[in-house]
Amino acid sequence: MWTREELKLNAKASLHRNYWPAILVGLIISILGGGGGFGSSFSNASNSENMQSTFDGITSIEASVLIAILVTILAASFILILIGISFSVFVSNPLFVGCYRFFAVNNQIDKNTSLNVLGFGFRNRRYGNVVQVMFFRGLFTWLWSLLLIIPGIIKGYEYRMIPYLLAENPNMDRQDAFAASKEMMTGEKWNAFVLDLSFLGWILLSILTCGILALFYVNPYIQFTNAGLYLKLRETLIRNGKAFAYGLDGFTEGVTPVITA
Repeated sequence: MWTREELKLNAKASLHRNYWPAILVGLIISILGGGGGFGSSFSNASNSENMQSTFDGITSIEASVLIAILVTILAASFILILIGISFSVFVSNPLFVGCYRFFAVNNQIDKNTSLNVLGFGFRNRRYGNVVQVMFFRGLFTWLWSLLLIIPGIIKGYEYRMIPYLLAENPNMDRQDAFAASKEMMTGEKWNAFVLDLSFLGWILLSILTCGILALFYVNPYIQFTNAGLYLKLRETLIRNGKAFAYGLDGFTEGVTPVITA
């Protein structure tokens, strides 16, 4: 059992212990995950006559030039989209896994890891699996979103723990990663949604400060809280005796135990 107050209290303590590295990792996540929206411009009906007269005055040669320009723009846009998707799949997703590992490890008072962990998802014999599982996570979320917004949101919460599972065991196959995340989030989707809503005030303040508050406090604070949620829900797998079956080792690789008096 977990409470929002407990997660946030632990997150604040973890942020205090790892302040500057956490700011950097939080900034990386924001840059990679903070994509902009797509906009469209529309003409109103009052411009229709002017547009018609404009098109009437276009010669066949001018029309050919315009078509060539439009085709070039569409081709360039398509290439840019492919580059963006490729960057997300092959660079951003493995980097996300390393970032989530940083927050999950450093959210535990008896463990510590450095910024070197950011390359965790790129290492040999794990990179391909991380890329594959994270790709299918994004793909399935998108496909569910096509049905309507609500199913996509629900599935997004169901798949929420997959990056953290890979951060602990990057060799976990796709079926196990989806099954483990589903089991962890069963009965917890609404609670996680309310947890996200509880940061709304901080997000509004971040907007009012032009992102300065988000950079130096809110982003790493939220990331530590989410990592704490994973660690709490992970206990479900431990109680059910499935942590070992999923290859979860408690973040032992590259982790330094914190020696306390």
